[in-house]
Amino acid sequence: MPSKAQLLQIIGIQSALAKQGFELANVMDCVVESVLSLINSDGAVVELVEGDEMVYRAAAGSASKHLGLRLALNSSFSGLSVRTGEILMCSDSETDDRVDREACRKVGVCSMLVMPLNHEGRNVGVIKAYSATPRHFSQSDTELLGMLSDVISAAMYHASEYHESDLYFRATHDSMTDLANRSVFMDRLRQLTRNSRTPPRPAAIFMVDMDGLKAINDNFGHRTGDAILIEFAHRLQTAARTTDTVARLGGDEFGILLTPLAQDHEIHSILERLQQTIAKPFTFEGESHQLRASIGVAFFPGDGLDINSLMDTADNRMYQIKNISRSLPGGGLHIALNS
Repeated sequence: MPSKAQLLQIIGIQSALAKQGFELANVMDCVVESVLSLINSDGAVVELVEGDEMVYRAAAGSASKHLGLRLALNSSFSGLSVRTGEILMCSDSETDDRVDREACRKVGVCSMLVMPLNHEGRNVGVIKAYSATPRHFSQSDTELLGMLSDVISAAMYHASEYHESDLYFRATHDSMTDLANRSVFMDRLRQLTRNSRTPPRPAAIFMVDMDGLKAINDNFGHRTGDAILIEFAHRLQTAARTTDTVARLGGDEFGILLTPLAQDHEIHSILERLQQTIAKPFTFEGESHQLRASIGVAFFPGDGLDINSLMDTADNRMYQIKNISRSLPGGGLHIALNS
């Protein structure tokens, strides 16, 4: 049986989740973060069924770096839980024939607990907790995870009942800007880097940080800050091509995955279009505001072949140019294409 302290923790989690309202992506993020301390797991994920695959749509702990990971529905432990509708426990992935052993080794999973998520009478995914050590979970952990799965299932129901957008959209898009969220961005980047084409198809990763948002919030209030953030997101989407992925990664941080890049001059055309779009003043409630942003660019495959090195490179370049741009006047973009 769960302890009194754990039950009180569940109540606290439910209170925190209630503050997320009907924003499913935020609810899932909140739940996986809560799982880490609630049942002392190394990683926690929400996987949703998309076609014949299970996709990591929320992740916390050591699972965070695998956000967007795709597993085969028919050969994964999570997929088995979806197909059977059963709560599953794996004590040791090295001896359990039900698991995808190679995938477990890749993620660092030795034992796991998987709970199906039900929406409108069908299993649409799972909430999963895992540990790097064998025989980590107990029956009490199963009961606690079950309570959280009920919360997510309820959030799925309300998200689809009170919003016209479908469940998949609510789980994969930012509620404020309607841009793709971090899980979609990482998913697309992961698919790009695992493509077996020889030579690899060139692409570019933009890490975009909106400059000056805190000052806007402090001087004009969060209502103005939110309006500017939404406008900034809209301008990024407008300047990008239909084949590109524009995502809000969190706060005032955005990502753009440009693919394909058939010719070198394309990157400069896109940056010029972004510059012109961002530099235009934005008027809100009688006040004119100048939008500014710092961009770090990484190139695939030139700057790396795996998502971590590409993200780190783009991030580092963005922060380098951000430090310089603080002393520069005016709006528009400050861009770092190389170190």
